[in-house]
Amino acid sequence: MDILRQGPDALASLSDKFAQSDLPVDKSLTLESMRFLPPIGRPGKIICLGLNYADHAAEGGHSRPEYPSVFLRSATSLVAHGQNMILPECSEQLDYEAELAVIIGTRCKNVPVEKAQEVIAGYSCFNDGSIRDYQRKTAQWTVGKNFDATGAFGPFFVSVEELPPAAKGLRIQTRLNGVVMQDANTSDMLFPVEEAIAILSECMTLEPGDVIVTGTPAGVGAARKPPVWMKANDLVEVEIEGIGILSNTVASQKQHGSQIT
Repeated sequence: MDILRQGPDALASLSDKFAQSDLPVDKSLTLESMRFLPPIGRPGKIICLGLNYADHAAEGGHSRPEYPSVFLRSATSLVAHGQNMILPECSEQLDYEAELAVIIGTRCKNVPVEKAQEVIAGYSCFNDGSIRDYQRKTAQWTVGKNFDATGAFGPFFVSVEELPPAAKGLRIQTRLNGVVMQDANTSDMLFPVEEAIAILSECMTLEPGDVIVTGTPAGVGAARKPPVWMKANDLVEVEIEGIGILSNTVASQKQHGSQIT
């Protein structure tokens, strides 16, 4: 967050330093030995788009939207790569959703579509874990999308220049216990990244470190017959081409331990 707040030049300078061949490398450090945190620990805003793939809208019985469904996530709903996504005691309907996360790098408002690429700092993977019965208790999806430790985020921050413009043309998958459940391409979005930024910034000022979660393709568990819900000890992976694999196990709230404050 400190680097993002310093502006694009700070991020570019850091990228240049990492590119230098004479940087010392500690080969004793491995990814397996590290404990991951979300790429952005406490984003100012986590803005999520719903029904942003036509096939997912159709499988849920929705017509093709003319304007994206928008909801917010809280920072307390985030969980990092390698950590447990939590199945709460009050529901069995924990569903997966593979999504591309866009990380904003420049404070901006009323961004034209053709300028949207300039305000993006980078990208990551997101699993928009949804408690479906709570999502449907009201017309608003907020509760079902904000249970603690259901929004998996990571593992990596991939800077904007490392991917195609607006992250188009990337394969996106969910695998549940090794079985492919979702398999699509980011080019299938109804509201692509640039358009989403233009739409959202018309309403609200976007700030460095804000995260836009861009929606999921078809294949979610709720739309299957019978439904497929994630269970304790399941392994769920979200992979986006060029970004990485976000991997999480599922734990029941009893396994994880409940906390009352």
